[in-house]
Amino acid sequence: MEGNLVCTQAFVLPLPPTGTMEDDNTAEFYKQKRSRVKSCSLDVHPTEKALVVQYEVEATILGELGDPVVGERKECQKMIRLKSLNAHTDTSSLARKVVEECRLIHPSKLREVEQLLFYLQNRKHSNDNQEKKRISPRDFTPYAGVELDEEASINSIDEYVELLYEDVQEKIRGATLIFHLARNPDNLEELIQNEMALGALARVLREDWKQSVDLATTITHVFFCFSSFSQFHGLVTHFKIGALCMNIIEHELKRYDLWQEELQKKKKAYEEFSENQNLKKEHEKSFRKYQSLLTKQEQLLKVALCLLLNLAEDTHTELKMRNKNIVHMLVKILDREDEELLLVVVSFLKKLSIFMENKNDMAETFAAEKLARLVPCEHEDLLSTTLRLLLNLSFDTLLRSQMVQTGLVPKLSSLLADEGQRQLSMCILYHISVDDRFKSMFADTDCIPQLMKMVFDSGEEKMDVELISLCINLAANKSNAQVICQGNGLKMLMKRAVKLKDVLVMKMIRNLSQHNGPTKSLFLNHVGDLAAQISEEEAEEFVIECLGTLANLTITDLDWALVLKEYNLVPYLKDRLKPGSAEDDLILEVVIMIGTVSMDDSCAAMLAKSGIIPALIELLNAQQKDDEFVCQIIYVFYQMVFNKTTRDVIVKDTQAPAYLIDLMHDNNAEIRKVCENTLDIIAEYDEEWGKKIQTEKFRWYNGQWLEMVENRLMDEAGEPFLYGEDAESFIGNTDMMERPDLFYSADGIISADGAISPEFFTDFQNGELGPTGYMSSVSEHFVPADRPVSAYGFRPDEQFFYNYSTASR
Repeated sequence: MEGNLVCTQAFVLPLPPTGTMEDDNTAEFYKQKRSRVKSCSLDVHPTEKALVVQYEVEATILGELGDPVVGERKECQKMIRLKSLNAHTDTSSLARKVVEECRLIHPSKLREVEQLLFYLQNRKHSNDNQEKKRISPRDFTPYAGVELDEEASINSIDEYVELLYEDVQEKIRGATLIFHLARNPDNLEELIQNEMALGALARVLREDWKQSVDLATTITHVFFCFSSFSQFHGLVTHFKIGALCMNIIEHELKRYDLWQEELQKKKKAYEEFSENQNLKKEHEKSFRKYQSLLTKQEQLLKVALCLLLNLAEDTHTELKMRNKNIVHMLVKILDREDEELLLVVVSFLKKLSIFMENKNDMAETFAAEKLARLVPCEHEDLLSTTLRLLLNLSFDTLLRSQMVQTGLVPKLSSLLADEGQRQLSMCILYHISVDDRFKSMFADTDCIPQLMKMVFDSGEEKMDVELISLCINLAANKSNAQVICQGNGLKMLMKRAVKLKDVLVMKMIRNLSQHNGPTKSLFLNHVGDLAAQISEEEAEEFVIECLGTLANLTITDLDWALVLKEYNLVPYLKDRLKPGSAEDDLILEVVIMIGTVSMDDSCAAMLAKSGIIPALIELLNAQQKDDEFVCQIIYVFYQMVFNKTTRDVIVKDTQAPAYLIDLMHDNNAEIRKVCENTLDIIAEYDEEWGKKIQTEKFRWYNGQWLEMVENRLMDEAGEPFLYGEDAESFIGNTDMMERPDLFYSADGIISADGAISPEFFTDFQNGELGPTGYMSSVSEHFVPADRPVSAYGFRPDEQFFYNYSTASR
């Protein structure tokens, strides 16, 4: 354990006067000084294993009579580093030792110290380490400068300035000496007062930077030292160093392209004439020269980018950089191999990526593709910064697509084993998993087994939100669901969800239950566990997920009647159908659950006897503006009309058919589809309602046609053959629906009195209406062999009913 006093308690007092008879008295006066500590508080250090003691020191000087003459109060803090603290440390003993050794902490605070130590002991360090390793622009030291035999002195600054007016070598020497002074922050205040020195440096950089890379690098680094402090940004801006650095970077990138082109030409010539030793030597010589130039150039790029990164703290300055294509330049530098340079570039891109315009530029330049090669890498800081940049970019759909195309999913999956990079990798994978197009790619990696291991290793502790959120997304894909359920996967998830009442794990299970095939069959062993959770005592959020899971289990081997009886679910389902009895989400899940169990005829009859159908109609009235409720309730009716007992209740004892007729032409396509299917079955079994339904369909269809005719006639007003001699329309002013002579009587469809002809009904039953019929898509029989299992179309393994295709909402 080590203590470190950050803010000392030193107070400078005036020296007593000398050479007088009062010397002894004055000395005695100054001895009467009193200091005391007040208002001590404790806290933990945000990143290190340390306690922070914050306190106030009050110093008072007393006069001869004991009265306070001079008083001063100062806030201080002391940091107690706990280097030996680990998972096995006895926090109680350590707390006592801290209190004993630190006189600032009163013994009454022993319990508080112990609690803080316990918090430090159990605090997760992965995020802390990442924060600690996060690179700040002021942490960069990109260039060590030219080595000199002499030592720079602030008193010789004028001599160094004079060197800037000599030849290039002397300019480099003078700039280097000034650079050595600027590296010490204590000298910056004095240097800033020497406007002649800074003006000379800026002039030399502006005029001679193309003549010497060393000179440009050294002078740029002098201004970088100033840019490391916000209060000096105005100085750097005044000399327009930022714009000059942009020009330098642009020029150096063009030089790099020329070097590459020249090197490729010589390499190609050497390969074509491999026997020519002169070409080989020339190529080797050029390559060595290229490497030397590249090293110096990358030093210049590093310091220039560091300076720009510091200046980019001001968003107005950053916008100017963006207008000069800074993003394109940075992305181009991502092809380099120097890890320190790449760290600066990635850090800069990370800062720029929070603005949409810069993010779009990165998408256009395929930055994600170039960043993918840095994952993984041995340089921890570079890897961490790259992942943070990718996390920022992963919010964009196009960039997520680029990440997947470059093969980032397996790379990020491999990083889940690295505790230091796990959270960042998991967050990026979560964003990728949001897109349904990419979910299936996870099944071919080791991502899911690692995630499942993390879930099981968490025991009864609360799981990280990122972990369970990623699992929930992946469970929505059929291939992933099979991998998740391998072995005892589903059993372990059910055990955790039921024991801990974990809503998020149950949501993951619900996603697993929606997939047909072997995965759904595994749920037969857990139906009882799920049904047992449906009660008023359980939290609504948890019950919603359990109901949703059960509603997905459209399994033929499942005896729903037995489940309803054994767990007494019918009263609960009926009570929850009352409007306002619970949250709408829970009521909706109850309706969906009723729709699923109604596929079983015995269950449908049981529900009808319990009075659920009137409750559904009442709910339909209350929620008629909610399409989701309306569609699911109508689907329940659709399932129930297949059974004679429930059909008779719906048709004879309720007004459900009338509601269905009203909804037959609803704006929602799914509602119209389910309504028409239900009404067709009712029309087949009940002659009276069948006539009403057919009449309504004809009225609507012919009403649409007649409206179109009337609009056309109105548009062609003035044509004499459309009107009688008194300019009255042949249609007249009567209601078009009362004009049976306008119906298709000529074809024998409807007679002159508006009644349906027997021939039409026979053709309708045989499906021979053709393209002019109003239900040309109706199949030969009304009752299919298999019923759909969802209000929203049909599942992949079910036959289509009336040839309707599945539509996603």
